[in-house]
Amino acid sequence: MLSDRFGRVHDYLRISVTDRCNLRCLYCMPEEGMEFADSSELLSYDQIVEVVEAAAELGFKRLRITGGEPLVRPGLDGLIRRLKAISGIVEISLTTNGILLARQARALREAGLDRVNISLDTLDASRFRMIARRGGLEQVMAGIQAAGKAGLGPIKLNCVLLKGINEDEVKSFLRLSINHPLHIRFIEYMPIGHADEQWRRSYLPLSNVMDTAKELGLPMAPLSSMTGNGPSENWAFKGAVGSFGLIHPVSDRFCASCNRLRLTADGNLQPCLYWVDELNVKPALGNRGELQELFRRAADIKPENHDMAAKLHDNALSHTPTSRRMSQIGG
Repeated sequence: MLSDRFGRVHDYLRISVTDRCNLRCLYCMPEEGMEFADSSELLSYDQIVEVVEAAAELGFKRLRITGGEPLVRPGLDGLIRRLKAISGIVEISLTTNGILLARQARALREAGLDRVNISLDTLDASRFRMIARRGGLEQVMAGIQAAGKAGLGPIKLNCVLLKGINEDEVKSFLRLSINHPLHIRFIEYMPIGHADEQWRRSYLPLSNVMDTAKELGLPMAPLSSMTGNGPSENWAFKGAVGSFGLIHPVSDRFCASCNRLRLTADGNLQPCLYWVDELNVKPALGNRGELQELFRRAADIKPENHDMAAKLHDNALSHTPTSRRMSQIGG
């Protein structure tokens, strides 16, 4: 097992397969898009498999495929099939915006995908277009239904709360968790690659979610366990078929339990989502020992904490934040 200097065991690898996306969500990338990596710069599927084989020998058991939007890269089901066949890999999940999910859900499940997280920040079509700067709410809803039919559960919906934009929909999302087998995860807006005034104006702590949940007047209780690898604080209403969770990296960081490393689409191993440090795996390809040494180095240089809250108050930081946007890292 791979442990860092603070005793945290790492068994979870998030793999970005592309920095491209068919949406332009305002908290993820500029409206005009970005300078995307050329396809020649991306790790090939063969190279991704090689990196995961090395990681699996170090005790990595769970993978999450991310982007950008991972479903825009062709042949993803083939990659998942190969990754699932690697000795030691027990679970593969996917984070997607859901736009292309309906047409791919069955093939992904048959390839070995276990479950999906679907980004959904609003239930209103016009607001969806404002946040994502594109249409597509109907396609996302179709993707959710297709994922359920394909057996890609539990299905989690990732909702980034934005002040003045969608906090009035918390109650609607909570009700969704009561009547449908969906697991809503409210997420704080993080300053990844752009800790600017837009972020400060839009950032919203999640304390109001619990206040809103209490307003529904239904008994609720914390969940002691939930399928997944993330840091969500999970709750459920009595009799609900779904649940809701809070992911608050800014107001209540959860670094002490962090068990993950990230592999970017262009081949960089990133110890922490927030800091600039990263190690390029490309020079080590073809050498299992060198690849594994990069994983050990990544764990060794991983800081104890991030300082997102310090950035919110413009206090001094302990390290240098990354300049990459969320879509370039893989979240």
